[in-house]
Amino acid sequence: MSEDIVPSQPEEKTEAATPVPERPEEKTTDVVETNEEAVKQEKEEKSLTIRPEEVRTGMTIRVHERIEDVSPKGEKRQRIQIFQGMVIGVHGSGLSKTMTIFREQKGYGVEKIYPLFSPVVTAIECVKRAQVRRAKLNFLTNPRRRFKRKFKERKEKI
Repeated sequence: MSEDIVPSQPEEKTEAATPVPERPEEKTTDVVETNEEAVKQEKEEKSLTIRPEEVRTGMTIRVHERIEDVSPKGEKRQRIQIFQGMVIGVHGSGLSKTMTIFREQKGYGVEKIYPLFSPVVTAIECVKRAQVRRAKLNFLTNPRRRFKRKFKERKEKI
């Protein structure tokens, strides 16, 4: 009868000891999954974000612009505003290089000029690239003569 009591005690110890190692294993798999997701997000961001030197005419890009607002109480706050449009021209050289972006918004054409190397521009994302033959695409902005054709998209390896 004493033999029945002795084996039951070590069984309880092994049962208590087994769940403890399982929990860290579960956490490590979660960490690995989150790392894989983070790597995927970084790859997507890298494929979208481009350097200012790589901006070309015909690209449809998103410009992240830092804007400082002052509230009625006098508090300063910062926000990032995104402007998406097609690059219709790149002007200048060196640090004074600028890009002109055009977009149609609510039936009106809106053109903005951004300095490429300005601290106000936090990021530039390339949405798509079009194959164009001209350096300046000012014919897109003429409201009387609408441009009917669509540009061919350029397929590139990323």
